[in-house]
Amino acid sequence: MNTQLSNDNNSLHEILEATRKIASAHLDKLHELAPGRLIQNIALKDLPEKGIGALKALHQFDAEYAPMLTNSAGPRYFGFVTGGSTPAAIAGDWLVSAYDQNACGSNDSIAPQIEKQTIHFFKQLFGLDEHYFGSFVTGATVSNMTSLAIARQWAGEQIGVDASEEGAASIPNLKIVSATIHSSAVKSAAMLGIGRKAVVRIDTLPHRETIDIDKLEAFLEENSSQQINPLIIIANAGTVNTVDFDDLVTIGKLREKYKFWMHVDAAFGGFAAVCTKYAHLMDGVNYADSITIDAHKWLNVPYDAAMQFTRHKKLQLKVFQNSAAYLGDPEKSPDFFHYTPENSRRFRALPSWMTLMAYGREGYAEIIERNCACAKQLGDWIETSSKYTLLAPVKMNVVCFTLKSADLTLEKIQAFLAKIRDDGRVFFTQTIYKGTPAIRAAISNWQTDTNDIEIAKEVLSVLS
Repeated sequence: MNTQLSNDNNSLHEILEATRKIASAHLDKLHELAPGRLIQNIALKDLPEKGIGALKALHQFDAEYAPMLTNSAGPRYFGFVTGGSTPAAIAGDWLVSAYDQNACGSNDSIAPQIEKQTIHFFKQLFGLDEHYFGSFVTGATVSNMTSLAIARQWAGEQIGVDASEEGAASIPNLKIVSATIHSSAVKSAAMLGIGRKAVVRIDTLPHRETIDIDKLEAFLEENSSQQINPLIIIANAGTVNTVDFDDLVTIGKLREKYKFWMHVDAAFGGFAAVCTKYAHLMDGVNYADSITIDAHKWLNVPYDAAMQFTRHKKLQLKVFQNSAAYLGDPEKSPDFFHYTPENSRRFRALPSWMTLMAYGREGYAEIIERNCACAKQLGDWIETSSKYTLLAPVKMNVVCFTLKSADLTLEKIQAFLAKIRDDGRVFFTQTIYKGTPAIRAAISNWQTDTNDIEIAKEVLSVLS
């Protein structure tokens, strides 16, 4: 055995303790560290011929690289839709590395069974029917891709084609219909061979990001009359700019008259189901053929973790079945590598299981309600500000606003956000809302409270 490897094996407890100290020191400073920063490209170094051992490598990382990491897990990182990691989720994630399970086989380890148990928890948390099959994937992009791959298979079977055998080109005129479609779904269309040009955007309601149902039905009627089938409709359960929800009930009921696959992108908006105040926004989700929900957003578990759900397990098997003989018969051993893009799968369900067990529905309802109250606090302040314009009502946890400026440009927003970032107290991201260059504050961290919003207000007051 390599000398350094042997030495590290003998010093494993010392290495783990040193790692714990570095991690604990970082976590102790989450409220102090800058949530955003600009890191220039570093000079690349040559691979050492002889290793320096785990402890020296650990200390070199801590000295050279750790100070340049972004504090995206902190309470004032309001960029994208980024949660942090709850204490229970961190513990779970550390154990994932320690146990190092390939969570693919149903009976080789308890790991896949824990994944099934965690998916069951999620179905209860989100109010999903027990008939949904679910699994973990890496993020909302792969969840959307997985669901759209199953939708593609369904679409082919409507015209007598097996897309898993014949390919996407065997399905002419396949269309994906949505209003405020997320970029990850468009990217998924490109990866699946459906193509970005297959995306049809239906107009939204005035001053909203939700689909205009009348215009959607008119499109469906025209498509039906011309017999241009099949269609995939992506309904949004929480848009990224304003957390707007499509009318899932009405869209679902349209299937009584029209044939289409209904996919619900609920990457973070799905957590509305957890709270009495917001649960009605998810009414109709059980009409969905497939659903995307992220875990490393509002569940606050470490990257990467998301879930996909579908009512069509047999179609999913047709798409993702692995034919290697040593992997066994999927009917006898319904392993996850027959149903997801990955054969090798990290035991990413454990942090979610840990945090759901630790805090339960009640704990997550409190996080979501507090985050939404913080967003409302910031939105109310912006609405009365002489320096900013609130672009849409605050519905849940995202505040979409912009500078009051006669010559507003995206470059001006970018320059302003760079000042905010360099100040080091809060972090926002840019966006475009109905053609207007804008700023997003997405409040998704389990630690964020009213004090953090007061700091954000102070920064916005001083730097505008």
